[in-house]
Amino acid sequence: MAITVADLQKMSQQELDALFTGSPTGDIPNGQGEGTAIVAPGTRFTPEIASLINIFAWQGKVFDAEKGLLRNRILPFGINAIVARVYKGPSWLDGKDCIVLDYSETSLVAQWIRDEIRQVSPGLYLGKVYWNKARLIDFALQFPTEAA
Repeated sequence: MAITVADLQKMSQQELDALFTGSPTGDIPNGQGEGTAIVAPGTRFTPEIASLINIFAWQGKVFDAEKGLLRNRILPFGINAIVARVYKGPSWLDGKDCIVLDYSETSLVAQWIRDEIRQVSPGLYLGKVYWNKARLIDFALQFPTEAA
């Protein structure tokens, strides 16, 4: 049975971590992924917080797998900004391979941010956000199945 973004929003932090550590790396996605922030995991506030973030701050990421880059879609207008390098490497959570979204050399505003994603269902990636090495929040990226 395929996992959905709504399923992820209902999970506790421990369940999200277990899903992430038990999932394959997957291929580096290509194209536009619709983003959903997962804040206060497993609480009734998670979907509402995600909606506000989606409207006012962050809508997702646009990957260029061939170039190993991505741009975040931000602000209410969906501007493609805040570039990251994309590559496979060890996860800070469990040391196993993941897809790293590295802002350290590409962004002044997000140079201390590192995201990690793994594929948890066809076209669906679960992500972890780190500030330096401190974990902040989780997020989901949903791609059209043919683009993931």
